[in-house]
Amino acid sequence: MIIRNAIVCDADGERNVDVRIEDGVISEIGSSLSGEEIIDAKGAYLLPSLVDTNVRLLDSTLNAKNIVAISDEAMQGGVGHIVLNADLTPSIDTEVVLEFAQHGVASAKGAKVDLMLNTLKEDNSLSNIAILLKKGVVAPYMSTIAKNDIAIKIAQYLQMYKVTLFCKAEDNSLINAGVMLDGDVSSKLGLAGIPELSEVLHVSRMIEIARHFKIKILFKAIASPRSVELIAQAKKEGVFVSCEVSIHHLIKCDEACEDFNTMAKLNPPLASIQDMLDLQKALRNGDIDVLTTLHQPSSPLNKEVAFYDASYGCEGLSTALSLYYTKLVKTSLISMSELVKLACVNPAKSINMKAGIIEVGASAELILFDINVKSQVENVSSLYNGEILDGKVIII
Repeated sequence: MIIRNAIVCDADGERNVDVRIEDGVISEIGSSLSGEEIIDAKGAYLLPSLVDTNVRLLDSTLNAKNIVAISDEAMQGGVGHIVLNADLTPSIDTEVVLEFAQHGVASAKGAKVDLMLNTLKEDNSLSNIAILLKKGVVAPYMSTIAKNDIAIKIAQYLQMYKVTLFCKAEDNSLINAGVMLDGDVSSKLGLAGIPELSEVLHVSRMIEIARHFKIKILFKAIASPRSVELIAQAKKEGVFVSCEVSIHHLIKCDEACEDFNTMAKLNPPLASIQDMLDLQKALRNGDIDVLTTLHQPSSPLNKEVAFYDASYGCEGLSTALSLYYTKLVKTSLISMSELVKLACVNPAKSINMKAGIIEVGASAELILFDINVKSQVENVSSLYNGEILDGKVIII
């Protein structure tokens, strides 16, 4: 199969070349390639499929049906590889649950699905990290509700296994007291707020653990610009830390919660408008390493209730690439090539995989993306319901 008349774009930039694919592998790149099966891209982008390492299942319920559904949904949005969060129900913290999850993964036919392990059991004791890593999980996950002695034990494990710790920075005593960011909007709505320090304090703590034990940490779904600053400074000092931010926190602020819009109830909570602008500045400056849709779908039963009682999260996978393009690339916050790095190369690197480069010998996990097609989001579970987005994903 030859793909012709496409703008080939990867982490190395854009070029106008033909690409030949044989047996799922890129076998030739050049001009005026000939063959029997030719796809005319008609000026669309040819991109590596995206990678999202922060995805949840419907109502955070782990079963084969939900895994198959999320795999198909991801492909619609141009995401070819997802990693499921570990703190599902049941949580992936034992061999039995892992085998149950792997059975569901085997049934998925869309995007590739990988699993992370929850380093903490329900009683906050350690799970069997070594066994679960050997049995196929791609990354360990830890919430900073873990006490210092437990966090240090986890760090010692990671020294041996050379994997990246996926870390959610949060303070249990603070997040349980509120439902959105503490600020003017929460006061206006009469809703209990979560202080920004809930995240910042624990980012600082985990940076020092990463520094001491020389382990790699990817901070998941960062919402505070101060946290981004701390991580960026630590990177300059040689600490192996990196920063993930969701598309929602880059283009929406806590004002989206007005009228008690439960789709804007996210974890972490949406920041103030100034913090949102500061996150955009950090993106332009290269201080953000990974993008995510922070996909967390909920049944209407758990969303069509009072804001305080509603579940956290919204949907984003099925419109992922269109969202990234419309909100970040078209607005010139980043280039398409930078998007590939942030939403493919770097998240893949965090699970010790190589992706995002279109070259001879590479796996042809590619998609076509036509930026000239517009569509309206028709999904009440999306924070962008009713908005017009640019771009259509074409599965090759």
